[in-house]
This record gives sequence, C-alpha cells and structure tokens, in this order.
Amino acid sequence: MAGNLAPVTAPASFRLAYVPGVTPAKWVRMWQERMPGVPLTLVRVTPAAAADAVRLRDADAVLLRLPIDRTGLHAIPLYIETTVVVVPKDHFLAAADSLTPAELADDVVFQPLDDVLEWTEPLPGKPALERPATIEDAVELVEAGVGLLVLPQSLARLHHRKGLTYRPFADAPASQVALAWLEGETSELMEQFIGIVRGRTVNSSRGAQPEPAKAAEPSKPAAGRKPANGKAASGKSTGGKPARSAGANQRRGASATRGGGKGKPRRRG
Repeated sequence: MAGNLAPVTAPASFRLAYVPGVTPAKWVRMWQERMPGVPLTLVRVTPAAAADAVRLRDADAVLLRLPIDRTGLHAIPLYIETTVVVVPKDHFLAAADSLTPAELADDVVFQPLDDVLEWTEPLPGKPALERPATIEDAVELVEAGVGLLVLPQSLARLHHRKGLTYRPFADAPASQVALAWLEGETSELMEQFIGIVRGRTVNSSRGAQPEPAKAAEPSKPAAGRKPANGKAASGKSTGGKPARSAGANQRRGASATRGGGKGKPRRRG
C-alpha cells in the first residue's frame, strides 16, 4: 500500500551563484575531488540580484563583489581585483605599461549604469553625454573609438574584443570579490565550501591549521645502564680488547701500502 512506502530523500546538492567575471572553476574542481557524491550547480546572476540569490534561496552561496547590503548575510572577502582601462589597440595610450587619471584627461571615459566600481572621487577624463546601459554597451563604444572604460580586469577579459586591449590603472577604486551566504544557515556543505575557498587541506580542521609535530630526539641510555642489546656503551669491543679507532686503522693500512706488505721499505743507493 502507498501508506507504507518510505519517503524518498532527495540527494544532497550545493548551488553556487556567481556574478559575471568571477571564475569559480578552480573551486568547483576541488569540490568535485573532495565531494564526488554531492553535485555542485553553478547559477549565473547579475550584480544587482547577487545578494538576493541567497536571500530567496535560489542558491546556497554566492560569489559577488563588495560592497553589498549585508543585512542577514555572512560575507568573507576573498581577493581584490586589478582595475584596468580598456582602450583601442591603436590608441596612443596602449603603448603605456600603466595609466594614471591625468593621462585620461583628454578622453571621454564611460561609466555604465551597471558599473561595479565604487567611485568616491570624480570619474577621470571627460564625461560622456549619456551613460551606457551596460558594461557590454560601453565596451562596444570603446571599440568604435568613442571613448575609454575603467573596470575590473576580470570583466575586461570577459568582454574582450579583437581591437581592444587594457592597461593597469593606478589610483582607481578596486573591486573586492567575496563569498556570501545566509546568517544562521552554515550547513556542513557550506563549511566544506568555505574550507575550499580559504585553502584548507582535506585533513585540516575548520579552524587554524595544526602545527607540524616536532621530530622526537633519540633517547640516550641512562648512566650505569646497558642498552637493550646488552652491550656496554663504551669504546671496548665485545671481546674485552680495546677497539681500534678508524684513524688508527687508516694509518696502519697506509704504512702497509708504502712497505709493499713485506718488512721495511728498501733504501735507494
């Protein structure tokens, strides 16, 4: 009868959301090695919807960029991204190793509506007449030679175009990537993923890594006590005669070699 059937338990799984440009591939590979029986599903989300992905339980955790509204969330900062300027390859600024705000003064610099950088100072360069709707739209304008764009290096790689390049940008706001999840819901699977992104080994605990054990010093026999093999720890052999030192044996061997092994060596006339 149907009433006697045991309830079916769904297999454990872990859902990880991430914003564009963040690449969780290395952490996913480590998860698959350590947790082969638990599938990890990737969910791509927009920066605006990243925090809500865990609040609405569409994901167990999310990789996003700070700052965010941390209400009801735990967040672990992971790393800071390099900020770059996207320029056409034939632009004279492409010849520089890195760029400063003063070097952008004569160019239009776009700030898309979905910009992920937190600007506390005025944007460098000349303002555009209209802000592009998205980063992708801004990249297309740069490719057309209309202006430049400042953004994290990961997004510059994501929106790469054949005619574009990018250079590190000094004195600019930086983007920080973090791992976020719901407060009060740090499950065992969540602990496993936290350990992975923090670089813990398989055998390490959830806290600090244990110090390596020190090698034990060899024990010395107590005074007046014989070693376990019954032989006295002295310079005498088991037969009661003094044992020859290594130096004595070497001198004797050398003398025998010079004498040919027969009496005294001959004198030359």
